[in-house]
This record gives sequence, structure tokens and C-alpha cells, in this order.
Amino acid sequence: MRMAMMKWMNPAVLGIAILALSGCGTSTISRNVATDGNTAQAIVFPDAKDARPEGGSFPNLNNLRQIEAGMSKAQVQQLIGAPQFHEGVFGVREWDYLFNLRQDGAKEAAVCQYKILFDEKKQARSFYWKPETCAGLLKPSMVAAGKTEQTYTFYTDALFAFDKSALTDITPKGRDDLDFLARRIVAAGDSITNVHILGYADRLGSEDHNATLSEQRAYTVMKYLVRQGVSQEQVLAEGRGKANPKVDCADSERTALIACLAPNRRVEVVVDGE
Repeated sequence: MRMAMMKWMNPAVLGIAILALSGCGTSTISRNVATDGNTAQAIVFPDAKDARPEGGSFPNLNNLRQIEAGMSKAQVQQLIGAPQFHEGVFGVREWDYLFNLRQDGAKEAAVCQYKILFDEKKQARSFYWKPETCAGLLKPSMVAAGKTEQTYTFYTDALFAFDKSALTDITPKGRDDLDFLARRIVAAGDSITNVHILGYADRLGSEDHNATLSEQRAYTVMKYLVRQGVSQEQVLAEGRGKANPKVDCADSERTALIACLAPNRRVEVVVDGE
């Protein structure tokens, strides 16, 4: 594995877009959500049993703490992933998650539902927890001083043109998302100690091709961030091919299989700081 210093529209892509936005239905499940996204007549949470993945996920708490009003859907998804219920596809203004949050010293994680309401421009505006006590679990521990780690995930079907990896192949949306990340890293200044960029592919195609493509995409993201002001001395990039898959999909019709494997095609930017 090589490492170097320098820290959706064909059918398949359409499938990715639908996956990222989740399910099919109405724009909200809560009642009378205001157009500005700040209030609703009644906040309604979906049945936790309907979460996908089943049982919810264990989010990166540092990423979850960064969620704030004004973020776009893409920015939210970079930090905590796609919504985990079937709220809808087009015009969706409500995302729901099922998180497992572990308190310091606790043997078992607390199961928490998290809801984000968006305004008409699809910007995050208000946030809700069930139970409400879950919000307190995000407060940083006074004991956990020291190093922090934040992982930003970019799904490559939205980041690069199909099967491409050059700087000129980065999509307009991909540039916007990388610009957003670069500004955060640069603003953090000396508190950032390392930026580790990891490229991943799905299991389709030859192992050599996937290894090369994942590596080239990781290096291209590295180059882009450096051009936006991230210190070259902080950044490492590597390709990991089909390693560490996010999902495991049964063999099926090719277009459906490509869509199912979308979460495995990604670039992760792991930012270490103090």
C-alpha cells in the first residue's frame, strides 16, 4: 500500500441519489412544519424499529457536535451520514436518525432518536431528540481532554465523474463540499495535527483497478485541499481498495447492485487535532 506526504445522471447514479435521500413518501412526518424549518405544530418521530441499519448506528460524537443551523443536506450527510428512515425523496424537509450514544463509563449505549428540520432552501434549522435527555450526552467530557478525531465522508458517486479521479473530474457539488471542509481545517489552525485521507472502492471490478482508483481519488482530494490552503505537511493519502466496506449486498441485477454498494465507494478525511 502506497502512502505519501502532501492531511448522481446514469441509472446507477440515480439510484445513489435516491439512496442518499432515502425512501419514498411525503416531505415531512411531523405536522405543519413551518416553511422556515424552526417550528412544527407537532414533532413526530418514526418508529425506531423502522431504522436502517436495524438498531441504528454509533455516530462519531465529534462530528455530531458540529451539526448546526444553516448547514446544507450535503454538509449534514458528510458529518453523520444519510438519514436512516423513509421520510421521502423529493422536497424532503425532515431527516431522522437512530443513534447509540455511549456515556463515559457506561456499559451500555443510550438509544436516541435525532430529528433535523430543514427550511424551504433545504438548510438545517431545528434539531430534536427523543428522549430529550440525549442532548446532554453530546457535552464533551471534562476528563476526555487531549486529542480529538473527526471523520468526514464523501461518497465518490457525488464527488467524481463515473470511474474518474483527476482534479478536473471533481463535480461542482464535490468542489463545494471540499471547500467547506478546507475552510474548517484552515480555520482550526495549529490545533490540527494530521489529516489522513482514505480512498475506498466497492467489490465490483478487478482488485488492481479498485486499488488504483481508490488511491488516485484519495490523492486528488489531498491535492485539492492543499490548493485550498490546507498545510501540505499535515496531509497523508492512501487507497484501500475494497477494504472496510460499509454495506454488504447480495448479488443482484447489476444496476441495483451498484446502487446498493454506493456507501462503499467513498473518500474519508480523518482530521486529528488537540
